[in-house]
Amino acid sequence: MTTEKLRIVFMGTPEFAVGILDALIADNQNIVGVITAPDRPSGRGRKLTPSAVKKVAIEKNIPVLQPTNLKNKVFLTELKELNADLQIVVAFRMLPKVVWSMPKKGTFNLHASLLPQYRGAAPINWAIINQEKKTGVTTFFIDEKIDTGEIIDAKEVKIKPNETIGSLHDTLKDLGSILVVETVHKISSGPIITKPQPKGDNFKKLKLNEAPKLTPENTYIDWTKSGEEINAFVRGLNPYPGAWSFMKEDTDEDSKNLKVKLFEVNKLPIAISEIEIEQLNAILELGKDKVTGELFVIGKKLYIKSSSETLEILEIQLPGKRRMKTKDLLNGYSFKPKAKMIVKPHSH
Repeated sequence: MTTEKLRIVFMGTPEFAVGILDALIADNQNIVGVITAPDRPSGRGRKLTPSAVKKVAIEKNIPVLQPTNLKNKVFLTELKELNADLQIVVAFRMLPKVVWSMPKKGTFNLHASLLPQYRGAAPINWAIINQEKKTGVTTFFIDEKIDTGEIIDAKEVKIKPNETIGSLHDTLKDLGSILVVETVHKISSGPIITKPQPKGDNFKKLKLNEAPKLTPENTYIDWTKSGEEINAFVRGLNPYPGAWSFMKEDTDEDSKNLKVKLFEVNKLPIAISEIEIEQLNAILELGKDKVTGELFVIGKKLYIKSSSETLEILEIQLPGKRRMKTKDLLNGYSFKPKAKMIVKPHSH
């Protein structure tokens, strides 16, 4: 049985969406238009730069629309003229009903979590931060609210112990490409069975985690947390946007707070040999008199006291500098005695 070739409009902007668009093109799907964000100024010259998705569309001679307002009459007319059977949304923005209800086969979204878990703007980050053992990708039909529509299909993946947002993003992009192509085949082949997501009280009873947008407030490291929690928090924000903390260089009350980003903070390794045990004891001995957030250096290693244990900082970015392995930074930079990270941002 041959399936009809649907006329598809693809909506997306960042790098995450590019892999999905590429997969649809490689599968010979009929992409009749691409909707993406307007070109944005970037780089030193603030030159207008097209989105990652627009670059692919131009290369493949696919018509591109870049509305600033999704309810604009001219845009809606142009979208209607594309005569899509189906719209696919990947990392775009919230659509008004007049847009998502336009095609006869509906509009589906790819979300980077196992819905209904982690609804919201940053599902990959929060899955790592909350130390989940698994996550995945879900396709669902868009409705009035954010990430609440009927589920079409999902694929699951394990989260590795040292996973970062960088590595998991790429894994989910590849998995999402497979899922989106499979979802298009399902929709092309005829009626499909979808699964409604829990609503109202049923949803509240499940006590699910959400994935709010990342802000300076919710990406600040809380040094009162356990080593495991801090390690996961830093991994969930590496490489972007980066977990951060204010650092006071010395005990002088007037000294400035420096904004530093951290990209790797680990619990101390398990000591096996006698030398390792000796080194570990020296670190623990020095750490026990420190206050929460206090930094200290032994050899070419930088340590910090959290409220419950001593941790090692392996990668850091000081203001105006690039991110560096701490051992390289310590070749040319000295942390002053009593330098410390500020435990809570509102105390600066």
